Amino acid sequence: MKENIINRAISVLDANFQEGGFTIPSKGLYPFQWKWDSGFIAVGLAHYNTDHAKTEIETLLNAQWDNGFIPHIVFHTDDDSYFPGHDFHRSDLHPLSSKQYKSTGMTQPPVTGFILQDMLNIVEDKKDMLNFIKGQIDKVYDNHVYFYENRDPQNEGLVYIYHNWESGTDNSPVWDDIWDTMNPPEYTFERKDTTHVDASERPSKREYDHYLYIIDIAKKNNYDDTKIAELSPFLVQDPLFNAMLIKSNQALMELYEMIGGNEDKIAYLRKNQEKSIASFNKKLWNTELGAYVHYDLRNEKPIRHVSSSSFSPLFAAIPSKERAVELVHTMMERFGGDDKYLCASFDPTDDRFNPRKYWRGPVWINMNWMLYRGLKDYGYNDIADRVKQDSIELIERDGFFEYFDCRKDTGEEKRKGYGGDNFSWSAALVIDLLKS
Repeated sequence: MKENIINRAISVLDANFQEGGFTIPSKGLYPFQWKWDSGFIAVGLAHYNTDHAKTEIETLLNAQWDNGFIPHIVFHTDDDSYFPGHDFHRSDLHPLSSKQYKSTGMTQPPVTGFILQDMLNIVEDKKDMLNFIKGQIDKVYDNHVYFYENRDPQNEGLVYIYHNWESGTDNSPVWDDIWDTMNPPEYTFERKDTTHVDASERPSKREYDHYLYIIDIAKKNNYDDTKIAELSPFLVQDPLFNAMLIKSNQALMELYEMIGGNEDKIAYLRKNQEKSIASFNKKLWNTELGAYVHYDLRNEKPIRHVSSSSFSPLFAAIPSKERAVELVHTMMERFGGDDKYLCASFDPTDDRFNPRKYWRGPVWINMNWMLYRGLKDYGYNDIADRVKQDSIELIERDGFFEYFDCRKDTGEEKRKGYGGDNFSWSAALVIDLLKS
């Protein structure tokens, strides 16, 4: 079984790898390069095709802007099967954007730092990979400097996202309270995603109006971070996004120690790391819920909902052992019933939970991969193994889908895999899980 799944996963990744040196997430639905997807994909590739793994990261980092920003989508082709495309995003409005690559003007969780470290740990030829890392690591460092210098208006070590797409958890119910504060115009556009996936599994047309409106505000201000911080109706400190930054900070410090001669950069990262972790635990922890939550920086209030993002700090070694006990208890009490696969992307006990709709409840393999490793690090081996086995069982039964119904019995014979099929990070990360 194990070898069969790995071989099938390899076939998915190889089929999705493009001549331009990057891997699309899923044919038809996602025809370009996504930032955090490429990171997770590189982990899977590193197990069997080091050249492709290195190329995946190098191609992404080649699209970096002159200010250190890395966009969430790089439009390597003029494929018009995706909306909104480069002609809507207009990355060229920012004076420091890439002149070579068309992209969005938003980013995604900064996973690349710890991905580089994972690649080094996976491959047999450590010398070759370390040489590759030496050539790329400063770009990742510059990305972190960008966040701390441009996305932390209160100088507290917590960076903001200005769009729900930057979170990676696109239509999470966490954002519903923010949508209630907005009344964007109704846009006229042709949805492309619903030609590939059932509309009931995707964000609504009205949700897209909110998404496009936020982009329009950023565009009117040439993607200037200071103006965005001042004007965007969506301004959030996201536990997942900041946990990924903290995890990657640690990886960069350790890699720079191996390389040597980067004391100033290590000192900069360490200074911000300490501030970030302290602020994270002080500001994003919600005692009543026993979990980390998002903070609405625009309206200066916490968003009191529990999602899979709430548990991502385990992966970044953020909670104390005592707090981890409470966090894992919350996860198991709300998400861990015997009738559920771990781990739903949103609280199954919440009225907003939807087990089939994108980030409103389904299981995602990338979140499970992080949760598995975080639980292992804190000594929760039995729960970690359940997360791993649940992930493998879902893929073995349904295939390499984008997301999965967390309910073990839906009362139907219908499959529980949804979204894009032959989805790259599902394939990549199950390879890593099976080899761990």
